[in-house]
Amino acid sequence: MISRSRSKTRGTTYRYKHIKYKGITVMKKLIWPDYKNCTANLPNSILKKFGAPTVGDTLPLLDQYLDKDYRNIVVLLLDGMGKQILEHHLKADGAFRSHLAGIYQSVFLATTVAATTSVQSGLQPCEHCWLGWDCYYPQIDQNVTMFFNLIQGTDQPAADFNVPLTFTPYENVLDRLTSAGTKAYRLTPYDDPAPGNIEEFCRRIKALCDEPDRKYIFAYWDEPDGLLHDNGCTSAPVHEALIDMENAVQKIAGELEDTLLIVTADHGHIDTDIAFLPDYPELMDCLVRTPSLEPRAINFFIKEEKKAFFENEFRRRFGEKFLLLTKAEVIERQLFGTAEPSRQFTGKLGDYIAIATDTLSICFKDQTPRPNWKSMHGSVTEDEVLVPLILFDCNGN
Repeated sequence: MISRSRSKTRGTTYRYKHIKYKGITVMKKLIWPDYKNCTANLPNSILKKFGAPTVGDTLPLLDQYLDKDYRNIVVLLLDGMGKQILEHHLKADGAFRSHLAGIYQSVFLATTVAATTSVQSGLQPCEHCWLGWDCYYPQIDQNVTMFFNLIQGTDQPAADFNVPLTFTPYENVLDRLTSAGTKAYRLTPYDDPAPGNIEEFCRRIKALCDEPDRKYIFAYWDEPDGLLHDNGCTSAPVHEALIDMENAVQKIAGELEDTLLIVTADHGHIDTDIAFLPDYPELMDCLVRTPSLEPRAINFFIKEEKKAFFENEFRRRFGEKFLLLTKAEVIERQLFGTAEPSRQFTGKLGDYIAIATDTLSICFKDQTPRPNWKSMHGSVTEDEVLVPLILFDCNGN
């Protein structure tokens, strides 16, 4: 059952829904994007703090803690560590939750491609156009897996150039800060040599912080996201990994000096069931191409003569678990942002986007073996959208 209230735009804003998963019914809040309180705002606070031009609204939750002049400001983004994950696995008096400054939101889609691009650029998804894992590029008439520049579902390069960076480039915060005269660095687990664990990764953060001069460091760690996908939100591997992360961060926080260490996430997770679109041939027959974006927020391009049938059939099959919006409704609701969209934006949207309002996810392709992820993200439930802002004012032992 879904309770509803009217939104300021045409249509209905869904606020609460009773969700049943593995025989247990809970009430989840459905949260629509707030582009004055989200991951796109955080980097604008950083830009403002260092005296560089901003490209959007700052994050009031963070601004109130930036009065002090730190030598180092570090943003450590732990992929997938949403509010629900944090509260389930870590103690209230532990390092993370005892340093919790507040809760804010991911962007739409609540997923790594869209949210981390916003954290690295200060732009909303409608501006940077890195909307989801797979995005449609009309310039080559292909869905492209964004981070790998591959044709969706294949190992084939999308082109002999980087398609996302060519057609949807953006200037990142590090470049903006460097241009304004501030040193800026980026650390990831993919840097050579690759860090073996979170402890080693945190030591690299400390080594940079120990260098002289004022600086900004953006550090991205790719867990617990992968463990969540494979094992589920309440699993032991996720629990153990989060304790390791908390301990490693607490250790360097006690060793750093003149540093504001900000720990946050790009999105949360929700345990999920999976439906496979190829099991519904009547829907597959409506498609112009394979859907894009993510299994919990799906971008559909539909044959003109099949649109009425598709709407009716999709809602008959999935109407209790997905909200189906037309392209016009998506734009009107400003789901991807309230800023002036890029000229590339509307061409990337299909005729419909289906947004999960329950635990069900829909995978697009028939794969062998079929994917068996235990949890996913990308939609508008509170578990996927809400992320923590954790602050350590570090002054050494």
